[in-house]
Amino acid sequence: MQNLKLRTKNFALAVIKLMQKIPDNLITKIINRQLSRSATSVGSNYRSALRGRSRADFISKLSIALEEADETCYWLELLLSVYSNAREEIQILLLEANELTAILTTSLKHAKENKEIK
Repeated sequence: MQNLKLRTKNFALAVIKLMQKIPDNLITKIINRQLSRSATSVGSNYRSALRGRSRADFISKLSIALEEADETCYWLELLLSVYSNAREEIQILLLEANELTAILTTSLKHAKENKEIK
């Protein structure tokens, strides 16, 4: 749990640092706004899930973290299409966003299975 808390925080910070390098125009402004919201929301919702009052609350908040991770993938893919100067950095972040999505998907699946058993 601690590892994923740190990993999602570092991911958000890396996205923020990338966004500081991207020139400000109409298209990148829209993408950056959405990207910053979704990328920072992954970790905040994961942390909130860890403090869930019940298994149902945990599952609900973990589902939101998963949705935000997947949305972050979408915005990074769009950014990659419109801004090629940081291609390698964006691809690395996209890989991490996909890995976080996979981890959260597995965690959510296990949480739901454990709920059904009890």
